[in-house]
Amino acid sequence: MRVREVMTEDVLTIGPEAPLKDVAKILVGNGISGLPVCDIEGHVVGVISEGDILYKEHDPTEGKVGGPLGWIVGGSPNVRGAEKAQAVTAGTAMTSPAVTIPPYESVAQAARVMCEHGVNRLPVVKGDRLVGIVTRADLVRAFTRTDAEIERELREDVLAQTMWVEPGRVDLIVRNGAVTLSGRLHRRTDAELLGRLATRVPGVLSVESHVRWEIDDTTRKGRRSIEQPVR
Repeated sequence: MRVREVMTEDVLTIGPEAPLKDVAKILVGNGISGLPVCDIEGHVVGVISEGDILYKEHDPTEGKVGGPLGWIVGGSPNVRGAEKAQAVTAGTAMTSPAVTIPPYESVAQAARVMCEHGVNRLPVVKGDRLVGIVTRADLVRAFTRTDAEIERELREDVLAQTMWVEPGRVDLIVRNGAVTLSGRLHRRTDAELLGRLATRVPGVLSVESHVRWEIDDTTRKGRRSIEQPVR
């Protein structure tokens, strides 16, 4: 499953010159926690979130947390935090550069990027233009897919398009998100790769692989047998 299948295309954005009060109103009025900051040409220059605005509850001189919402931010003072505490526009409060992702990337990769960077949303860009946004909620919804949808992706995307496995060489069963694989592939590395790719399909809870191989290409003897020319 690709990011383009779960992203929201109609994205609310704001310019870097927008007053912070207006940003807060947009977030509250639309029930969202953040949005991309774009220039006049549609390039993503940053992302502004509730967390960025809450820095306004900091004491910009002492770095102490104050105000009724200050407990949410917490932590020790830092230079960037002091800058955000004094911000009056989206451009001065936003987090930049924005962490983005292209629409053709997998949902698994989107989840990995979010976890690595500790963000809740990723602007989706094609070239250098914004085409959508994907949030953690979108990824969670993708995880609720049916067994039939999971099986279709495994057969069509993983086996056929990614690994080019001939039909009939691998059988699979999906029950309540648990995947069982069986069959025989040419190389051991292919059999092991199949198991790893299956675990990355959204909605898969576990993978039990009984796929065997004809050649163990992890050994020197196996690699030599593959490299020998066919006569």
